[in-house]
Amino acid sequence: MLDDRDRRILTLLQTDAETPVTEIAAAVALSPSACSRRIARLRDDGYLLGTSARLDRRKLNLPTTIFLLVRTGRHAEEWLDQFHAAVTAIPEIVEVHRLTGNFDYVLKLVLPNVEYYDTVYKQLLRRIELYDMSAHISMETVKLSAALPTHHL
Repeated sequence: MLDDRDRRILTLLQTDAETPVTEIAAAVALSPSACSRRIARLRDDGYLLGTSARLDRRKLNLPTTIFLLVRTGRHAEEWLDQFHAAVTAIPEIVEVHRLTGNFDYVLKLVLPNVEYYDTVYKQLLRRIELYDMSAHISMETVKLSAALPTHHL
């Protein structure tokens, strides 16, 4: 079972995974060795899945976000496997969620510009049959966070 210190450690690591263990230890009132053991336990228990770098989308020439709502008339296992392979093969599709309601999936695309959407659209249609697609251009990112709340633990 996790305690408040574990939750605070997870929160700090989500903010900056490169924070030295001495700084994390000081923030949660532990010795560096005790803090290091807790971090190792959190990793071993599967709370820490790895470390990744956040890249600047503008410097990578990917400032445009499009959300693509998808409807399909097919739900057979073979079609689902093809769909998963299709969206995995297109690197500009960075998230895919299966939905309830009027649409089956929402895809998040990161693109150099709006015009490039047509390229991704054609790549997707070459790989998989879809019933209906509706693209929505993000005008502004109001909140963007990869950090998960830890207070539910």
